Amino acid sequence: MRKPKKGGKEVRKMNWNGKITKANFGQFKSYYAITFCAVYLLFSFVSCCNENNKSITQVRVQTQANGLTIEQENIKKRLEMDNEIGSIKHLYVISAYSGQVLIYSTIKGKVTSSGKRLNPLNVAFRTNFNRTIWKKTEEVLQDDGSYGSSIDYLYWWDTKGIYHQHYIVDGQILHISDQLLAVKNIVINMEIK
Repeated sequence: MRKPKKGGKEVRKMNWNGKITKANFGQFKSYYAITFCAVYLLFSFVSCCNENNKSITQVRVQTQANGLTIEQENIKKRLEMDNEIGSIKHLYVISAYSGQVLIYSTIKGKVTSSGKRLNPLNVAFRTNFNRTIWKKTEEVLQDDGSYGSSIDYLYWWDTKGIYHQHYIVDGQILHISDQLLAVKNIVINMEIK
């Protein structure tokens, strides 16, 4: 809305009633454009300043003749050993306070965390005429072929086929080996009847 002012110059008066109309759209359009540019420049300046304070360190990790790093080789060997058919391992639960072996058990295969699963928790799928077209999950299949993460307790079967479940609490050190350890005494030996 334009009104003549003293001296013959026109002045724009904005009548704001909470609605954008054709009459005041141009004024809002230029206002938002200026505000957007100001905010963009502010964020550009802040990110520019932050980038100057960062230091980037790059390290070149050498690979072995097989193309793997030592870390990748360790992971590969662990997965192969954990999944070796017929493997026997030894589990020791040691007191962090006394160093005494609290529990000893053989393990047939490997121990598994209670949080591990064979299937993802959430799966989205689409069907068409009673035929599944695709299934999708945001969970990633881990190297050991399972979903989930490690949590409160471990479970395993010993060489006699007996199922065991152990909750990890404070003051316990868990040691698993493919070789027997020389220990003085064991409080609970699960291998003796």
